[in-house]
Amino acid sequence: MSFSPGAEGSGCFNVVIVYEDFQSGTHGLKTYNYLARNLGKQCEVANQMWKFDILVIPSLRDLARRDAARADIIVVACRGNDLLPEAVTTWLEGWSRQPGHALALVALFEEPHTEQAGAVRGYLTRVARRAGVEFFAQPDDWPGNRDTDPMVRELASGKVLPIPPQTNLTDHQPSRWGINE
Repeated sequence: MSFSPGAEGSGCFNVVIVYEDFQSGTHGLKTYNYLARNLGKQCEVANQMWKFDILVIPSLRDLARRDAARADIIVVACRGNDLLPEAVTTWLEGWSRQPGHALALVALFEEPHTEQAGAVRGYLTRVARRAGVEFFAQPDDWPGNRDTDPMVRELASGKVLPIPPQTNLTDHQPSRWGINE
């Protein structure tokens, strides 16, 4: 797998986080911050965050889908005690069918051992397969077990995402919480 920074060669590594509530959004942001600390030495890292509730509005769901088309990593952060809402699955289905350059779809759960979390994990695995991207789900003690998590270890080592030397570190968009915050 190789890294092509940003959809338009902007030299920026883009992460889109869709999240259920404040707690899961914080979990997603902590994961993003960890990636930014480790990848930020090689390129600029930006994020866009979209709360599940806002994806009910079709025009905003389309904006989130466009953000996802430019993303290198898509993170779905949820509690894990419920299935994904229809608006989120609609957004994911739309994202998986459009051309993009994402490298991975990542699932973060507050409660990873529930039956619902297992069902969501299975669904996201299928979405990632259809989109032609890697799928990663958190280990039980994410992010505390950083040394043993394969995604974080490979991202931080540069083995999965070799950054090309021509990456322009000045061309980037600032991070933001998103329109719904």
